[in-house]
Amino acid sequence: MTETIYAFKGTDDYIIDDDLALTVNIAMKMNKPLLIKGEPGTGKTALAEAIAGALGKRLIVWSIKSTTRAQDGLYQYDVVRRLYDSQLGHEGVEEVKRYIKLGKIGEAFAHKEQCVLLIDEIDKADLEFPNDLLWELDRMEFYIPETEETVRAENPPIVIITSNAEKELPDAFLRRCAFHYIEFPNEELMKKIILAHYPDIEERLMEQAVDAFFYVREYFELKKKPGTSELLDWISALKLSGLPLDNLRWDLPLMGFLLKKDEDKETVKGAAGGLR
Repeated sequence: MTETIYAFKGTDDYIIDDDLALTVNIAMKMNKPLLIKGEPGTGKTALAEAIAGALGKRLIVWSIKSTTRAQDGLYQYDVVRRLYDSQLGHEGVEEVKRYIKLGKIGEAFAHKEQCVLLIDEIDKADLEFPNDLLWELDRMEFYIPETEETVRAENPPIVIITSNAEKELPDAFLRRCAFHYIEFPNEELMKKIILAHYPDIEERLMEQAVDAFFYVREYFELKKKPGTSELLDWISALKLSGLPLDNLRWDLPLMGFLLKKDEDKETVKGAAGGLR
C-alpha cells in the first residue's frame, strides 16, 4: 500500500481498519461512488465527515427520505414562483435561470473544487430511486432543458453513499459502485475508538464499560442494539456521575444513555431483575 494511494487513513477521532481505508482510497482514485453498508452505530455517515475533514474538502450532505425524488438532487425549477412574479409584473421573469435552484448533486458538480458528496440512507427512498441517478453519477453531469445548460463536474466529487440495508438496491446501481460493509467494531477496536474520544479515561472505567456494553449487545434480544455513539455517551455520563464502577455489567447505571427503547429497557430488567 503506497503513500499515494493511502491519502485517507482516518482521523484522530475516527478510527478505521486497513481494509476500509484501502477501499476508500481506491474508490477515490477510480472516481467511483463508494456504497457503505452496516448496522446503525458503525460510523457510516461519520465516514464522509471524516474524509472531508481529513482532506480539507467541503462536505455536501443529501439526506434521503421516503418522499425524496432523484430529480430533487439535481435541480428544481420553481415554475410557480415564476408565474407569480409574471402576474405581479416583476422584472427578469424571462430569465429562467433565476428560477432554477441546484440540488445537492448539482451543488457538488458545480463546485469549483473537489468536494465530498454524502448521499445518506439511500435505501429510504423507493426502489427506482438509485436507478434514476445512474447516468448522472456515471457521467458526472446532467442537462437542464429549461435553460439548455449542462451542469458538468470539472472536479468530480468524492461520492459516499450509505445504506442501512433496509431494502435491496438494484443490481445496475450496485455494479457502478465500490462497496464496503462496515463490521461492528470488536472489543479491541472499540477501545481504540474510546481512547480517541477520551484519551484520559481510567482503564478500569473503559474495561468495565466495554464489558457491559458487549454483554448487553450479545446476550439480549433488543429492538435497537446500542451503537458506538451510545457507548461514548454512556461513558461520558458515567464520568460525570461519580457513581461506583465496580460492577457495570450487572448494575447498568444510567441505562437510558445506552438503551433508547422502553421495550429494550424492560427486556434487560426482566432478564436480570437486579439491574436498575
